[in-house]
Amino acid sequence: SVDVTEKNRLRSILNIPVDMGVVVMISRMLTHKGVHEYVACARAVAENRDVCFLLVGSVDTGNPASIPQETLVEWGQMGWVRYLGERSDIRELMAVADIVALPSYREGFPRVLLEAAAMGRPIVTTDTPGCRDVVDDGENGFLVPVRDAGALAYAVEKLLGSPDLRAQMGEMARLKAL
Repeated sequence: SVDVTEKNRLRSILNIPVDMGVVVMISRMLTHKGVHEYVACARAVAENRDVCFLLVGSVDTGNPASIPQETLVEWGQMGWVRYLGERSDIRELMAVADIVALPSYREGFPRVLLEAAAMGRPIVTTDTPGCRDVVDDGENGFLVPVRDAGALAYAVEKLLGSPDLRAQMGEMARLKAL
């Protein structure tokens, strides 16, 4: 676990107020990872509350499903997400997050969700094989339909609006990971 001082230090470096909600998606920047849905969710949720959506991961220029770097930069300029690129401080970024999201269209077994659960973070992900192996809907996070940015936003809003629910689901996530 990352202590409060370290979490606050990283929030300061990222210019995120201590009391602001943080949602993070850690993935390769590929269409089938649900990046477009995550950005649409961020745009919708940001209309109702002050929240920071972090997008972390590499661009795969050789992959036709890759989201272009210019698009990621543009989304950041619009204020919908903060694209941090590829990073090595994933544990610290998850510690800063209130929610970990992965709206993927398909997965094997998503390591990022296992890591989020082990760190006691509530998860919002899609109801697909692999993802549903980590999340018990309503227990340690929420499962939403694939390609449904509205359902993703609803689940994220529900968690952002309830610190008690986040804590309860985070604890259940940790227990499941153990």
